[in-house]
Formats: sequence, structure tokens, C-alpha cells
Amino acid sequence: MFEYEMHQMRAAELAREADRRRLIREVRRNRRAETAARRSTGDEAEGRVNTPLWKSRFTPAA
Repeated sequence: MFEYEMHQMRAAELAREADRRRLIREVRRNRRAETAARRSTGDEAEGRVNTPLWKSRFTPAA
């Protein structure tokens, strides 16, 4: 009987650990989605406007 009770306690502990990990994964996924949504809202309609600094608008003179 004692082994059965130990097994039940261990199974409950593993279930709690799995729920905790699932919750953490869900929170991380939601944070990433919120960050991506915030970043993409500014560029959606017109596309990216500013160019990188290394890309010059004019070619260098000879």
C-alpha cells in the first residue's frame, strides 16, 4: 500500500510540474507574439521607410 501512495504522490507532483512548464511556455509565447505585433504595426501600411546607414543614397564621385 505504501508504494502505491508514493506512486500517487509522485504522479501528482509530475502533473503539477507539467502544468507549471506548460504555463511558462504559454506566457513566453504570448510575450513573443505581443512584441512581434508591436513591432509590425508601424511598418505594415507603407513598409520600411528609413534605410540603413551603410547604404548611401548617392554613388561616390570618381
